[in-house]
Amino acid sequence: MWKRTPSKSASKEQVLEWIQKYQDTEDDDAQTNLVLHYQYLVESIARKYSNGRSYHDDIAQVGMLGLLGAIRRFDPDFGRSFEAFAVPTIVGEIKRFLRDKTWDVHVPRRIKELGPRIKATVELLTIELQRSPLVSEVAERLEVSEEEVLEAMEMSRSYQALSMDHSIESDSDGSTVTLFDVVGREDEEYEKTNKRMIVADAMSVLSDREKQIIQLTYLEQLSQKEAGEKLGISQMHVSRLQRKAIKKLQQAIIASGGV
Repeated sequence: MWKRTPSKSASKEQVLEWIQKYQDTEDDDAQTNLVLHYQYLVESIARKYSNGRSYHDDIAQVGMLGLLGAIRRFDPDFGRSFEAFAVPTIVGEIKRFLRDKTWDVHVPRRIKELGPRIKATVELLTIELQRSPLVSEVAERLEVSEEEVLEAMEMSRSYQALSMDHSIESDSDGSTVTLFDVVGREDEEYEKTNKRMIVADAMSVLSDREKQIIQLTYLEQLSQKEAGEKLGISQMHVSRLQRKAIKKLQQAIIASGGV
């Protein structure tokens, strides 16, 4: 049974022995000893990239996964120390996590990874050419299409989503305009227009006198007495014609598929 060793007491030879043991048999004690030994290293890298953010613990866990990946893949025959091999692996895992964590809008990973390459290439070409490089020149240097470069540049603007209360400009009178002001809203008038068209079609089933009654009592908002006086008929007659007209309209609307 392997004894768990304090994190800073192991020699280089002991570390290599643990790595070999873990690679050969996935020995739990060897893995634990390695995690304890390099815990401070992972934590220090995590602190650098978390920079006080609330998800520091998540970054540290991702760093540990990077450490375990480095343990599995390390080959001492290449002549590098384990620390020199492990640090880039840990950093790479953390950077991938941050790309996925901090993008508020879902963007394909290939675009996320191409963005930093484009930035570095633009800086390099600017120095070489003494001017801002063309999209075609960036694409040629990276061996990708111009469309991919343009897509990555556009998507990079989605790194963080803006609040809907974010002010984007000011009106001529000095008042601010927010995203809420420019985002379309559901217009209830479309539905009202549809209903008006259904009613207008249904009106064709009414007689001229019934149309007059509906016009006066519903559209002009006259009372039955006022409508009767205007048409020269009694209020009771207006009431009967109104009920008859409404019933005919309801039947016509239902028959046409309306409600």
